[in-house]
Amino acid sequence: MAEEFVIKSEAIEDKINQLLPSQGGFQPGVDFSASTMVIPIVDLTETAEGSALRVDLQSAMSHDSMTTFSITNTTTTIVNTTGYWRVFGGASMRSTSSNEAKISIAITDGTTSKKVFEINVLDALANTGHTANIFDFIVKLAAGDSLTGTSNNTTGDLIGNVRQLADLSGNLVNP
Repeated sequence: MAEEFVIKSEAIEDKINQLLPSQGGFQPGVDFSASTMVIPIVDLTETAEGSALRVDLQSAMSHDSMTTFSITNTTTTIVNTTGYWRVFGGASMRSTSSNEAKISIAITDGTTSKKVFEINVLDALANTGHTANIFDFIVKLAAGDSLTGTSNNTTGDLIGNVRQLADLSGNLVNP
C-alpha cells in the first residue's frame, strides 16, 4: 500500500508557480504531497515535436538533406538560410612564394564577419609549408546571417558539407 506524505519546499512551490501559471500555480493553504507508489511516466516529447528519430539518427546525412561545397581561391556563401546547421569537411593547402595561404569559415551579417574556423600557412617560400585539418561544428544563422568560406590561394582547398539540423525555433529537420 502506498504511503502519502506532505512536502514543504519553497523551491518546489516556486517551480510549480512558474510551470503552471494558468492553473493558478501553488495556492496558499494547499499542501504539496507525494506518494511512495511508483507511477511510470512515458515521455512522448520527441513524437509530439515531430522528431521520432533518435538524436544520432536525426542528424544523419542523406543525399537530399546535405549540400556540398568546394572552395579554392575565392570567397563563397556556403549557406544563408536561417536555422541551426552542421558544417563539416576538410581543408588543406600548401604555401606559395606569392603570399600567406589562408582558409577560413565565417558567419557574416553583411557588415562584420566572425571566423568560426581558420588555418594558414605562413611560409613565404613556395611549397615549403603544408597543412590539412578537418572540421565539424554547428552554427546558428539568424535572419540576415550567412556562412561564408574563403580560400585566398590557388593551393588552398576547402571542401565540405552542410546539413540543417533545426529551424530557428528548434524544430528538428529530419534527413
